[in-house]
Amino acid sequence: MSVVHQLSPGWLLDHLSFINNINYQVHQHHEPCCSRSEPSTSLHLDSMSSFGSSAKFIASDSTTKPENDDGGSCEVFIQQYIFRSELFDITKPYITSAVHKECQQNNENEDLMNGVKKEISISTLGKKRKRCAVFNQGELDAMEYHEKIRGLILDGSSQIIQEGLKSGFLHPLSEKRDKCNESIALPLDTCSLSELCEMAKHLPSLNEIELLTLQLVENDMSVTEQDLFSRIVENNSNFTKMITLMGQKYLVPPKSSFLLSDISCMHPLLNCKKTYDVIVMDPPWQNKSVKRSNRYSYLSPLQIKQIPVPKLAAPNCLVIIWVTNRQKHLRFVKEELYPLWSVEIVAEWHWLKINSTKMLLNFKKITNSGEFVFPLDSPHKKPYEGLILGRFQGKTALPLRNMLPIPDHKLIVSVPCTLHSHKPPLAGMFL
Repeated sequence: MSVVHQLSPGWLLDHLSFINNINYQVHQHHEPCCSRSEPSTSLHLDSMSSFGSSAKFIASDSTTKPENDDGGSCEVFIQQYIFRSELFDITKPYITSAVHKECQQNNENEDLMNGVKKEISISTLGKKRKRCAVFNQGELDAMEYHEKIRGLILDGSSQIIQEGLKSGFLHPLSEKRDKCNESIALPLDTCSLSELCEMAKHLPSLNEIELLTLQLVENDMSVTEQDLFSRIVENNSNFTKMITLMGQKYLVPPKSSFLLSDISCMHPLLNCKKTYDVIVMDPPWQNKSVKRSNRYSYLSPLQIKQIPVPKLAAPNCLVIIWVTNRQKHLRFVKEELYPLWSVEIVAEWHWLKINSTKMLLNFKKITNSGEFVFPLDSPHKKPYEGLILGRFQGKTALPLRNMLPIPDHKLIVSVPCTLHSHKPPLAGMFL
């Protein structure tokens, strides 16, 4: 389970534990041995062997056991992988509290909700520069929204974090002060799934063929990269399967499936004729940072509307969308997207991102303690993200009174992964 503590304001999650509890074991069978032998096992530990940018190999276990009535036997190698713990070792805030404190002092006694010009003093390398700014409507809306949820986040997080400190899951900042100063060298290789999806989009021949679901079979070395494009790939076994794409190895968890495709090619998913009780979406929203960096492609509102959620949703399906803090996107989901999909909004939750060296105990100064990855009142970046929860109201939908009630507001508190846009697991909150 990913849930460490459950309180009335929300949950404290352990994302790393959730990933490793999936039990990434790869079983490899070898050819039958020449003579029959009794079952035997051997264990080899290797804590340093790396696996891509996010996992590492920790142990191998080989077992020799009878294979058939002829007396032949086979050797099974079991390899165990875990996620790199250092990818969750966020020991410092992304913005230092000193810079934020300077901004707070200069913004004191200012009315943030008016549209008049105001002076903002920013300290840079000991020098101060002033600029005049007029808040546009989007910025004013963002300030109003922040003020509305600020108290909920501040009060709720203090309760959750205090419980984590009491149980020993979280540790005071002073206990890890030395570790905070150590820099962690992360591997340079990164996931190429976005490039693979882009390749799949430019394979028109596959769009014209109704490909059958591909079942990953043990020790099947004939599967090529093109076999995995634009089709449902399933691992129905009780063990992890390893596949190779563009020279990188990927672990497919047991009892799971995936579609490696661009969002414009979803017919393989529709052809399965399956519906789902829960649909979670994390669209690549458009923003200025993405435009400047060109790190990934974003979806326009029109493209998001074209995702066939009504065809994939079971009656009363719970639809969850991660949304950035931009009010334009929040209004789009609430006022346009969900009504178009016949989804009724039931709740709005927030994910609060904290450091892994957690926290001074003075929660009244919570935004200055380095606890959040960004200061709570930072005008640039917020330490929280929102998710909108709704129920699909199709023609066969059941009355909501028969469904598991969803609280209006909850906090999800966890240490974020350093890999871009990895969201915390939600399974523990609904099981």
